[in-house]
This record gives sequence, C-alpha cells and structure tokens, in this order.
Amino acid sequence: MHNLRNIRPRRPINRRDFLKVGGLIGAASVLAACGGTVSEATQIPTQVCPTPVPTQSAEQPTREIAVRIAHITDMHIGPDGPGVEGFTRALRNVQARDPKIDVILNTGDSIVDALGATKEWAQAQWDAFTGVVKAECSLPIHHAIGNHDVWGWGLPPEAQESLRTDARFGKEWAVQELGIPNRSYSFDLAGWRFLVLDSIHLPEYAIGQAYTGKIDEEQFSWLVQQLEATPQSMPVCVASHIPILSACELLDGNNESTGNWLVPGAWVHIDARRLWALFWQHPNVKLCLSGHAHQVEDLRYHSVKYLSDGAICGNYWNESDPSYMGFPPGYGVVNLYMDGSSDSEFVEY
Repeated sequence: MHNLRNIRPRRPINRRDFLKVGGLIGAASVLAACGGTVSEATQIPTQVCPTPVPTQSAEQPTREIAVRIAHITDMHIGPDGPGVEGFTRALRNVQARDPKIDVILNTGDSIVDALGATKEWAQAQWDAFTGVVKAECSLPIHHAIGNHDVWGWGLPPEAQESLRTDARFGKEWAVQELGIPNRSYSFDLAGWRFLVLDSIHLPEYAIGQAYTGKIDEEQFSWLVQQLEATPQSMPVCVASHIPILSACELLDGNNESTGNWLVPGAWVHIDARRLWALFWQHPNVKLCLSGHAHQVEDLRYHSVKYLSDGAICGNYWNESDPSYMGFPPGYGVVNLYMDGSSDSEFVEY
C-alpha cells in the first residue's frame, strides 16, 4: 500500500506523523470556557455558568426512535493492501444489523491520501473506494469531505501551481467522486435536520501545515442561514470530519511536554469558540458527529453532544497492531430520537 510513513514506532501510528505533509505541524491551545449569555458586540458567550441540566429520571417514558444511523469514518481506502476487504466487511456488518440501520453517514477520509498524491494515484484510490460502495452498499449514504480527500494541498508549491488550472484541484474531485451537492450541504431525515460541513481549511498561521480544522466565512454565513431557517422544534445534527470540540486529542501524543496543553489546529476545529457561540443561540443543535481522531469520544458541553467515532481502518489497516490508542476498527450506531435526544454504541465489525 502507498504509505506516507517510513518508520513505524512501537506506540500506535501517530497521526502527528501521518497527517503532516511536507513539514511542520502547527499547534493551537485548547481553551475551555464556561458559557452564559451572548454579548452583542462579539457574539461570544460571557463567563456566566448556566443552571446544571437535571439528570433523566428512570421513570421517564420510552422515547421514540426517529432514525438509526451507521456513522462510518476514516476508511483510508487504496487499491492495494487490506483496505478494500476490510471496508467490504464493515459495510456487510452494517447492513446485517438487527434492528436495521436506516442510513449511513460517512464523515470523511474515505481514501488513503490525496493531499500529496499524483493524479494517477488519487484516481486509483477513488476507484477503490467508490467501487466498494457501489458493490456493497444498498443503504442511503451521505458523505463529508475529510482532509485526506483533498487533492494537492500537500504537494510542493511549484507542483500545486501547475495543478490549479485542473478543475479537480482541492475539494472538487472529492465532491465529484462522493456525489454530494456541494462541499457543505443540508438534508432532512425523520424530523431531524443534518448540516454537513467542510471542515478542511487552508492554514493561515501554521506554515508548512497542509490544512487547519475550520470553516471559511462563506460557509459560516451559510451555516447561520441554515440554523435561522430551521424551526426551533426541529433538532439539528452537525456533521464534520474534524471534531469541533474534543478532549481525546489531548492524549494523542506528548501534547503536555511544554508544560501547557498544545493540540494542533489540524486535529480540532480552531474556530470551535465561534461555532460554540453560534450553537448557544440555537439550542436545537443537539449533536455534532465527527471522525478524524480514530478514537471514540462522547463529550457533552452545555446542551450539545460532541460524538467522535473510531475509524473503519483502525490503526491505518495495520494488521499486526490494528487498534489506534486502544480503539479497534469499527463504526458507530447512533439512535436519534423524536425528542431531539440521542444515544450511540461503538461496533467492532
């Protein structure tokens, strides 16, 4: 298999090494804040803590499931190696579940890596991924773009310049292969609204880093419009490849070695504070689904659940050491309820 790594350490394959293309990984501090009312000047919640949300009573009536989702992410499929067979096995497992899955949501990194790929190698990867989906998937499937699905951003500047006239440069190739209407889009299902984000952004500060976790101004305006147009009674699920908020990323590497917690902006949305402030104004945002971390995390911050699921590829299809940070290859089963709540389980396929 085409591999971006030359040396495998004893610990699980480190995404700090796997993700960097051509050099440096920028670091961004993860800041925690306690929320409250929204300031008109900044649209950032001031530091006033809300009343704690009461725990659910055991006598609460049974909730009605609206839709059951298989959340798959980080397939990293190429034309060679175990990826095609493994992804095939995962899709068959999803479709054999009882109770049945209604829909599949893929939060990205469908292929091994297009960031630093030639046109021929990128095409071979997409052919492998789409070939498995066409042959093995009979369920409706929605896709988000992952960082490794973006073509050419990790190539040297001179190589990028020669590709910019190609209509597929950047994210357009992924949009085409995944068959999605745009790099970000929305759809409604079973009384829920889904907002699928493109969280891969060209870096502004981290020199040598191929991307940063962030949405651009055009997309932020679109997100605001979508939320304002959504009835408050309609629960919202936001899907992105890179987690908007995450705690597990603190432990992926020696991120405390300087005496401060330092997490790369390529691992968690660097604009998380801005998105949190927006969600604060729209309490019907109930769930944020993501991948990227290859770890399983269920984090609740105020009224929003931030759920990351483990990777279909686990530890990048490493057959001798298949788990990443202790998380084996798998996918999430997410139950969305009519009342806007959700629960989930991680399935080892």
